[in-house]
Amino acid sequence: MTKSTGAVHRLMRHSAWLIALVSVACAPANDAGQQKPPHREVVAASQAPLPVFSPAIRSGNLLFLSGQVGNRPGTKEIVEGGISAETTQVLENIRAILDTAGLGLADVVKCTVFLADIGDYKEMNEIYQGYFSSEPPARSTIAAAGLALGATIEIECIAAYPG
Repeated sequence: MTKSTGAVHRLMRHSAWLIALVSVACAPANDAGQQKPPHREVVAASQAPLPVFSPAIRSGNLLFLSGQVGNRPGTKEIVEGGISAETTQVLENIRAILDTAGLGLADVVKCTVFLADIGDYKEMNEIYQGYFSSEPPARSTIAAAGLALGATIEIECIAAYPG
């Protein structure tokens, strides 16, 4: 490496450090003095019964919905009527959150379904298909014990904003 090439490399390293330092110093800070994520918006729905998590978070063009159970809106009470009634309520709760965010079920790109009893798969799937009849989102379904509020089903989703 020639003397002038070495000087250019040192200058480039110092420039990179200076740019990084200015970027950190000029970044917006939150109340705790930490950097605020570049794009993270909490989407709150009035029916959220538990204050320990956000119903949905928007990041860029994606909306990440927390797992929803079949509770009556604004309560911790799970609807009665078994897996069919709970699945219907879960999907209505999801629809309400999507609506709050300016989206609909057609914007959902991925769902994960948690069932307390995998034997409920067929009944759950019949209701689910009624909500996602055309071009359904990608989906995983697993059995999981101990769902929130004693629910028999929980569904989490990811939706995408158009464009």
